[in-house]
Amino acid sequence: MPSPHAPTYRMLIVDDDNEIRFALQDYFELNGYHVSVAADGSEALAFLNGSPRFDIALLDVMLPHKNGFEILQEIQSLQIDTPILMLTARGEQESVLKGFGLGADDYVTKPFNVDELAARIRAILQRTQPPSAAPMSIFTVGDVEINFSTHEATKAGEPLNFTALEFEILRYLIEHRGETVSRRQLLRDVWNIPQDIVTRTIDRHMASIRKKIEPDPTRPTFIETVYGTGYRFHG
Repeated sequence: MPSPHAPTYRMLIVDDDNEIRFALQDYFELNGYHVSVAADGSEALAFLNGSPRFDIALLDVMLPHKNGFEILQEIQSLQIDTPILMLTARGEQESVLKGFGLGADDYVTKPFNVDELAARIRAILQRTQPPSAAPMSIFTVGDVEINFSTHEATKAGEPLNFTALEFEILRYLIEHRGETVSRRQLLRDVWNIPQDIVTRTIDRHMASIRKKIEPDPTRPTFIETVYGTGYRFHG
């Protein structure tokens, strides 16, 4: 259940599949979102061009009247700045690249895991909401204090610099603390890349994070390596 102090985000769900549309509406309303729904492209544009602004829109690609790509083009021309997460059964790389090229913020292929979808939505909201509107999320690791809303950190009271990607990796590990997180999960959920890349890329980022938060990076106590699989966060 959402925190009673969490902000209420306005979400638009656009999908012509009644079962998906209403299932997502139920899920996100239970998690504290104010949800509107649309079943076709024309209805979606009317919502998006109205007032007040939506904080996030879930937009299916295959829609009656206007498809998701046409909607992206129109909201750009209308200078509508609502963040868009595309929903589609089409997983071809060309469709993914087209969506991003037209300004989509993220892309999820059906069938999807609703918890993963929710995590991606939180990440978009975190990036796009001003600090005054975004939920304050402060986490302490040893003598390191991390503010995920403002992307600021301190160690023993002194400023500590993380890259934007290091913040997202650390946030993901903390959200899944106690669980083994595979490299494939990190590639998919943090990098938004479905295929494998050289895993040393992940390992280099993890080594950099350990240097900043671990008392002794050679003997990590917060970020454990699960050999052959990935990492587990303790804290």
